[in-house]
Amino acid sequence: MAGHWKEVVRLRFKGSRFRDHALDIGAITELSRFQKMIAETAKTLWRESHPERERLPKHFEERTSLCLRRIAEGSAVAPLEVYIGGPTQEELFEQDTAETEVEEAIELAHKVFHAAQIDEPLPPIFPKTLIPEYENFGQGLEDDEEIEMMIDEKEPAHVTPTSRSRLAALVDVPHENQVDVTGEVLEADVRQGRFQVWLDEKTGISAVFSPEQEDHVTGALRDHNTLRLQIIGEGEFSPQGKLLRITKTERLLLKTLADAEDAYDTTVKPIEDVLTELAREVPQEDWDKLPPDLTDNLDHYLYGTPKR
Repeated sequence: MAGHWKEVVRLRFKGSRFRDHALDIGAITELSRFQKMIAETAKTLWRESHPERERLPKHFEERTSLCLRRIAEGSAVAPLEVYIGGPTQEELFEQDTAETEVEEAIELAHKVFHAAQIDEPLPPIFPKTLIPEYENFGQGLEDDEEIEMMIDEKEPAHVTPTSRSRLAALVDVPHENQVDVTGEVLEADVRQGRFQVWLDEKTGISAVFSPEQEDHVTGALRDHNTLRLQIIGEGEFSPQGKLLRITKTERLLLKTLADAEDAYDTTVKPIEDVLTELAREVPQEDWDKLPPDLTDNLDHYLYGTPKR
């Protein structure tokens, strides 16, 4: 099945440098920054949605690669497209999610810059570790220039020196997020309601506890050679995503060392590799019998629903 190009976003460069539909050579750097920003956003969103997976899917970099094939009218407009490739026989078992990955990342970027433009809080789902990447985009703009990010029928999001300065102010600001960690308790201050949990040999994090949670903390401290404490709550993170401290403890769970050990076996092959190996065992003549629109109309061939 042949692939196709799909436009996913338009970047309009506005300012005297970009008159007559001319894309100043300096704007190429901004396109490169935009590509990196979207790629990192797509990766981060995917990893947050698949915490059990260690590796990105095959061809993820290709699936999130934006391309510029022409300059459109309207100041200097760069329509960016992604290539949606037809599946190989190894990929027939894998859903083609390239459109979703790229478009979700671009939609989130649009929301971030729109929020910065009108000086509102960033979207709650925005991974704060990406702020430095977002602050980089548009750094080559002059005071009278801007980049409009246009997707679908939504109001354009404006990237200007002012909106960038609002993002830059957040680069060194820690942020709060959910916490679910397990570690060894080696210190506890009952009077202050604080304790120290070690996530590994080098990482010790301070945490708080309530009087109702005291027994769990002191029990984990007393039997630290055999018990570990799981902490669920909220924590403060650095802009780079490092957990700095646990600021709110919602639940505490005592675990034995055996229960606390990660049962995930990193030596096991990823499911996509297993499916690829199975696909290779099918003779080519059997693959040739499959209808060319199988991926687009899978429900039709499985359940008899109308074709798209």
